[in-house]
Amino acid sequence: MSETPSNTLQYRFDGPEEAPVLILGPSLGTTWHMWDRQVPELAQQWRIFRYDLPGHGGAPAHPAGSVSDLAERLLATLDGLGVQRFGYAGCAFGGAVGVELALRHPERVASLGLIAASPRFGTADEFRQRGVIVRTNGLDPIARTSPDRWFTAGFAAAQPAITEWAVQMVRTTDPGCYIAACEALAAFDVRAELGLIGVPTLVLVGSDDQVTGPAEARTLVAGIPDARLAVVPGASHLVPVEQPAAVTDLLVRHFSTAWQPAYESTTGQTAVPGIPVRAVTTPTPPPQPVAIAEIAPAPVEELPQVMGRPDPYDAGLKVRREVLGDAHVDRALSQADDFSGDFQEFITRYAWGEIWDRPGLDRRSRSCVTLTALVAGGHLDELAFHTRAALRNGLTPDEIKEVLLMAAVYCGVPAANSAFRVAQQIIREETTPVD
Repeated sequence: MSETPSNTLQYRFDGPEEAPVLILGPSLGTTWHMWDRQVPELAQQWRIFRYDLPGHGGAPAHPAGSVSDLAERLLATLDGLGVQRFGYAGCAFGGAVGVELALRHPERVASLGLIAASPRFGTADEFRQRGVIVRTNGLDPIARTSPDRWFTAGFAAAQPAITEWAVQMVRTTDPGCYIAACEALAAFDVRAELGLIGVPTLVLVGSDDQVTGPAEARTLVAGIPDARLAVVPGASHLVPVEQPAAVTDLLVRHFSTAWQPAYESTTGQTAVPGIPVRAVTTPTPPPQPVAIAEIAPAPVEELPQVMGRPDPYDAGLKVRREVLGDAHVDRALSQADDFSGDFQEFITRYAWGEIWDRPGLDRRSRSCVTLTALVAGGHLDELAFHTRAALRNGLTPDEIKEVLLMAAVYCGVPAANSAFRVAQQIIREETTPVD
C-alpha cells in the first residue's frame, strides 16, 4: 500500500520482488479489486502492480483532468518506486492510460494489453451528459445501471453478490473525480495515432460488450502494427470479472511470449531479464492473428494566418463542440448553405475562437454571463441550448436558478419568467437519469 500525494496514485504490489513488473489498470468506477481473480496466477511470474483512479477505492480525491494527466501520475508513482520498465494491461479507462503510455513513453512499456478499450470512447456528448447527471443527482443513478453496462444479463442474475459489489463500488467513488474522468474520456481520441504504437499488443474484448465491443477492438487491431485480437465469448464490458479464467490465460500467453526488449543502452534504459515461457494447459484457444493495417500519422498542415496570428477557427470549433455538444454543432453546420455558411464560420471563428477561448474567465463564468445576456435580450431559443451548455460547463441547476433570479432583478421579471420556463424544461431533460 502507499502514501499518496496529489501527483501520484494509490497502489499495491503482489508477487515476487525480483520479477518483472506487470501493471493492471482499472476501469472507470472500479477499484483494483476488479483484478483480484487474475492476480494469483499472474503473480507467479510477475510483480503485479495495481492502482486506483483518483477518488476510487478510498484513494485521495485529486481529480485528473485528462488521460495524459493520469499517465503522468502513474509514471511519477513508478519513478518513486524505481520501476522503469513494465508490461501494462488496462481495462477501458485503464486501457486508455496504457495507450497514452505507449504513445508518449514507448521506452517504458515492454508489452501492452488493451481490454474493453477503444481509441475513442463513444462521443464527447455522452460523457459530458453523464457528468451532468452525476453533478445533479450524485452517483446513485450511475451505480444502479452499472451492472447493465458491465455484465451480461445471465451473469448478473446468477451472481447477485458480484452485482451488488459493482453497485457499491461506484456509489463509494468520489463524484468530482468521476466527473473529471468522464471529461478526460470525452477528450480522448487517438485514432490518428494508433500506427505509432510500437509494442506488442493484445486487444481483448467480450463478445457481448455493448460499451466498447468487438467493433472498437477491431479498430485498435487494424491501427496498431503489432496487435492481435482475442474475443471472449459470453462476456460483457468487465470481462476480467465475468470470465476471469479466460482473461488470465490470455494475459499469461501474451505477456509470456510478447515482451519487447529494452532500448539500446545508449538511451539509458536497462534491459530486463527474459521471461520464461511456460506451457498453458487450459482449453481456451489462443487469440488468432488478424490482418494488420498501419495508419500513418495525420499530416501537419499550416494554419492560415489572420492579422499575423493563427486562424482561430479550429480552436473555436473545438470549444464550440465542447460547450454546446457535437450533436448541436453538427446539426448547425449541416444546415448551413451558401446563404448561412459565412455566418456559421463567423461565429465559430470569433464568438468561440476569439472570445470563449480567452483565458480571462473560466467557462462557468462565461456561461453565467451568457445566460444573463440571453435573458436580457429575450433570446429564448439560444437560452435553451446555452442552459445545456451551462450544465456541461459545471453549473448546477441551483446555480442556474441563482443566475436567473439575478436576471429577474436587473433584466425584468417578465423576461426572467420566460427564461425560467425554458431552463426548467431543459434541466429536467438533462438531469433525469435514464433507467
